[in-house]
Amino acid sequence: MLKSITKDALFHEYYAQWIRVYKEGAIRKVTMDKYLMTQSWLKRLAPDLKVHELSRITYQQLINDYAVYHEKQTTMDFHHQLKCAILDAVDEGLIERDPTRKVIIKGRPPKAKKVKYLNQFELHTLLNTLNLEPEINWDWFILLVAKTGMRFSEALALTPKDFDFPRQTLSVSKTWNYKGDGGFLPTKNQSSVRKIQMDWMTVIQFSRLVKKLPETNRYLSNAARKYTIQQSMTFWKDTVKKLMYLLFRYTDFVIPTPRFYFLRAFQSQV
Repeated sequence: MLKSITKDALFHEYYAQWIRVYKEGAIRKVTMDKYLMTQSWLKRLAPDLKVHELSRITYQQLINDYAVYHEKQTTMDFHHQLKCAILDAVDEGLIERDPTRKVIIKGRPPKAKKVKYLNQFELHTLLNTLNLEPEINWDWFILLVAKTGMRFSEALALTPKDFDFPRQTLSVSKTWNYKGDGGFLPTKNQSSVRKIQMDWMTVIQFSRLVKKLPETNRYLSNAARKYTIQQSMTFWKDTVKKLMYLLFRYTDFVIPTPRFYFLRAFQSQV
């Protein structure tokens, strides 16, 4: 049952109801968690702020208070998530005019960032150390991600059915819920559903590798039973310095471009 929201309602309560109405069931859990985190910070920083009290001054103070604890980019994300709800409140007549107009985004000085990419030499060094056995293992997984630039969750969800060897393509249409209880999930967004062109060497290698596997089985199902995520991380940390799963967006499959990214899912654990 929705609570009737008036101008005198607390802003964090309005925002909580706005999330339930407009976001619940429409976005992925990881995105939903970000909105809920924004709501918890809103309640912490402005527990008594009412909807009708939102003005450019009070909103700027809210952003300033948040910026005390966060870097500028994080503060910008906080602002964007609040702005959507505030503009709806303006449309509903709960707020007279847009308080987010001309807001100044501040933030703490950014911390020194870890290097999150590999140069061309480092990538080739990594690929040369892979143990490409006749059976599926995690080294094959690294090779495939390096050749295609897929997200980690996308690569985990691959099945032999997704490989179209005659056309040298790989279909990406789903992800694997490795952070939860497993199971297939939709891709991050609709534009992530795509076909990736593979070079002829990759086609030859993987056509031999997956030909005996059932079409509906996950590509890495056998390897996943052998290793847990944590065991796999330990294995790579011991054998390949600094290197984990790789992601890069654009590759010509002969001379890779310099955009080689570490998998974000493991950044906090490396």
